[in-house]
Amino acid sequence: MKLTIIGTGYVGLVTGTCFAEVGHHVICVDNDAAKVKMLQAGGIPIYEPGLDELVKKNVASGRLKFTASTAEGVQNSDVIFIAVPTPPQPDGSVDLSYIERVARDIAAAMTSYKIVVDKSTVPVKTGEKVAETIKRYCAAKVEFDVVSNPEFLREGFAVGDLMKPDRIVIGVASPRPAAAMKEIYTPFNAPIIVTDINSAELIKHAANSFLALKISYINAIATVCEAAGANVQEVAQGIGLDERIGRRFLNAGIGFGGSCFPKDLSAFIKIAEQIGYDFKLLKEVQHINADQMDRFVKKITDTLWVLKDKKIGVLGLAFKQNTDDVRSSPAIDLCQKLLKEGAMLRVHDPKAMDKTKALLPNVTYVDDLNAVAEGCDAIVIATEWDEFKQLDLARAKKSLTHPIMFDGRNLFDPVEMEKLGWIYKSVGR
Repeated sequence: MKLTIIGTGYVGLVTGTCFAEVGHHVICVDNDAAKVKMLQAGGIPIYEPGLDELVKKNVASGRLKFTASTAEGVQNSDVIFIAVPTPPQPDGSVDLSYIERVARDIAAAMTSYKIVVDKSTVPVKTGEKVAETIKRYCAAKVEFDVVSNPEFLREGFAVGDLMKPDRIVIGVASPRPAAAMKEIYTPFNAPIIVTDINSAELIKHAANSFLALKISYINAIATVCEAAGANVQEVAQGIGLDERIGRRFLNAGIGFGGSCFPKDLSAFIKIAEQIGYDFKLLKEVQHINADQMDRFVKKITDTLWVLKDKKIGVLGLAFKQNTDDVRSSPAIDLCQKLLKEGAMLRVHDPKAMDKTKALLPNVTYVDDLNAVAEGCDAIVIATEWDEFKQLDLARAKKSLTHPIMFDGRNLFDPVEMEKLGWIYKSVGR
């Protein structure tokens, strides 16, 4: 089929590329001319494992193209996906101005029937507003359908998640667009759930909020484990083997972050508030997440006492492994808290250092993870990159003024670290 994706961020670029990979003809649109030029020249503006090769392959095949013209995308496609940002506003609600702008642009370019698909994460009732906007601004007065098709991609694993999805959710107001949407997703061989638009929009926020809840739950359990002398990893394994619970998202750490969970949690709380429900459970999830970071910083200050003029090595800047995304990153939050206390930082991340320099201009960036500890009073692990498990512990121990590690992601074994002579502080163990 002929498809257009408006927006070439993490969701739009991965979605468009994977659609092309299964045989569809895809036009990716972005209003950032510099980004479009980069993509046309073979560059990739984000790091996502496996994406670079797929983009090049499908551009070469002619199935994937890039343009800055929304009109070009609309006029040359049957289905138009909206995958633009929906950033949070100060009160926690969602800024829908990008969605509204794109809906107007689509309406202005339409001269025949189109299916317009909300791929962005949006509050319930957004589909209705998109349909109303297109109807209002479509000079040609042609028929169209609006569909909700939420994404469930994990940054760092997005290509695999899209090529082998758990499920496809399609929200429709009438049966007319359902067949075309099913045809788009047939090559992915996944269960397809057809719902009303409002239900589809709620599924996305409900899913992300539940996953955030699981993380905060295990972090709360980690606090209990520390007080009781238990091991949170063993507790997580014991409860995670119950198929009703599952082991995923039960890794204790310094809290969740990124561009989705904090934003979607705040948005869902606000959505509930606007329709008359005080979602106290999700508010507590937020509180636990904030407290988790404060407890970890307290571990550092309790051990090092005065942080002013202490030199600390930090491994990890991205909000999670396998991505260069630093939006709402717990690692960045941690660095900022340490800097506020007067610490001096040496930092390393396999992919995110370039994107961090504007956020943390007054730290020392180190290209070699094994050199981060040089001259430091302690080392901190803030992101769960697999590379960090290969840290040369003997070299780090010699490089530090004293062998102290604060492991915010539980990458090492406490018993082994003690045998090796480390003062080792982790989470929930």
